[in-house]
Amino acid sequence: MAKLYFYYSAMNAGKTTTLLQSAYNYHERGMRTLILTPAIDTRTRDVPSPGAARHPLPQAGEGKDAQPAAASGHMGVVASRIGLKANARRFAGDENLLALVEADIAAHGTLNCVFVDEAQFLTRQQVWQLTDVVDKLRIPVLAYGLRTDFRGELFEGSRYLLAWADELQEIKTICHSGSKATMVVRVDEQGRAVTDGPQVEIGGNDRYVSVSRAEFKKITEGHGRIELQQSVLPLGEQDHRG
Repeated sequence: MAKLYFYYSAMNAGKTTTLLQSAYNYHERGMRTLILTPAIDTRTRDVPSPGAARHPLPQAGEGKDAQPAAASGHMGVVASRIGLKANARRFAGDENLLALVEADIAAHGTLNCVFVDEAQFLTRQQVWQLTDVVDKLRIPVLAYGLRTDFRGELFEGSRYLLAWADELQEIKTICHSGSKATMVVRVDEQGRAVTDGPQVEIGGNDRYVSVSRAEFKKITEGHGRIELQQSVLPLGEQDHRG
């Protein structure tokens, strides 16, 4: 039975990595997927297509009639921080996602799963359309996104995914304090919390930091700052100090 899944977390928890791994699992079994990414997220707009990679995921809508990613202004790239990436179909905030999926099936045939990256940017209507993909087309939908913004408020897409998804799962990450990070702080160049401004300002580790609720309270109340350029140990690094 098809379901709508919502995988949520704070930033840098590996949401996109998990999405790409799940999509790869489908492709290993000969199943076709469609990866959707909101056009409002411009961070990967200049990331090269993964077409030349050793084990690339097929592009969204792949099939005998598929067009190269570069041939369509709707094509984009979903990329993780650890280097995994795949071509994806970009969608606008006013686009009907049920119609988009139906058009993809009409053009390329059976679709086994739909993935949505940065699902917090969905509108209420688009989340409802994803429920129709599940209920009317019997296609599972896996959506990945942030739960709350830099003020601790729910994003629109996240609010309705939390309300309407069949299954919810948290992807965990950690705060610099060592506790579980559940919230996101927007910071300025000095690492101090920004508490005013529009809900959506696209940025990465230079603007946003995932923290625990206790640290969120501390930083947003003006007590202390966050070091933006934290040292990163190589994977597998061992601490040999006595």
